[in-house]
Amino acid sequence: MLLENKVAIVTGAASGIGEASARRFAREGAMVVVADIRHAKAEAVAQAIRDEQGEAVAVEVDVADAASVEAMVNAAVAQYGRLDVLFNNAGTLRPGTAVELSVADWDFVMAVNVRSVFLGAKFAVPHMVAQGGGSIINTASISGLHGDGGAICYAASKAAVINLTRALSTDHGPQGVRVNAICPGTIETPPVKRMMAEPVVLERNVNAHALRRLGRPEEIAAAALWLASDESSFVSGEAIVVDGGLRAQSPLGVLADPRPASKRA
Repeated sequence: MLLENKVAIVTGAASGIGEASARRFAREGAMVVVADIRHAKAEAVAQAIRDEQGEAVAVEVDVADAASVEAMVNAAVAQYGRLDVLFNNAGTLRPGTAVELSVADWDFVMAVNVRSVFLGAKFAVPHMVAQGGGSIINTASISGLHGDGGAICYAASKAAVINLTRALSTDHGPQGVRVNAICPGTIETPPVKRMMAEPVVLERNVNAHALRRLGRPEEIAAAALWLASDESSFVSGEAIVVDGGLRAQSPLGVLADPRPASKRA
């Protein structure tokens, strides 16, 4: 019960990493606000939590809209009296190079992926400070740590999330608010499954990870749980990579075969 008596908001909680995190937080004792722009799906997740004897409410939110985010935070405090954890998990992707990507798509991705983190902190931090502290977690990506091809805005937005995390932790650490980011590798969420529908694409992505598999949403939820809990009480301003060894591998592969020549194919 790492989050017993804590109140947590999870955005993008209707599916994937957000759903897994909301359900894990509830199993660890948190009162969870399941926030998503898809209200019916958010309510289904909240009901599933309640069916497991957990405590949850669903809130519809547009994370790129200031009034909507403020209303989400106020709803959490009105319902449960406090706010201990904010998991800014909602995100989106539009593929394209600088030449191909429309200006509208650039603005949309930046709003959903970056402005949402700013807005979440803007409205959550005062409540956390008033009660003595809290934990903010942001979903970044390994795409924010290197340049992926064909997704210029996604990579730029996730790099912005990482440094925004550092800046927020610097500003609000003295007030007792910890801010960290998680940088997942390729995780088996519904959008990723659609992207990996072609066997050759799936195989390439699997082999890019040292563990030779994709990650599961529950594995990112476990990292988020740790960052949300007091177990990570001296961790702030970090971008924690959870990628199955993807970034650890050299693109050169195996430089030398350790087997004797007679054993090599």
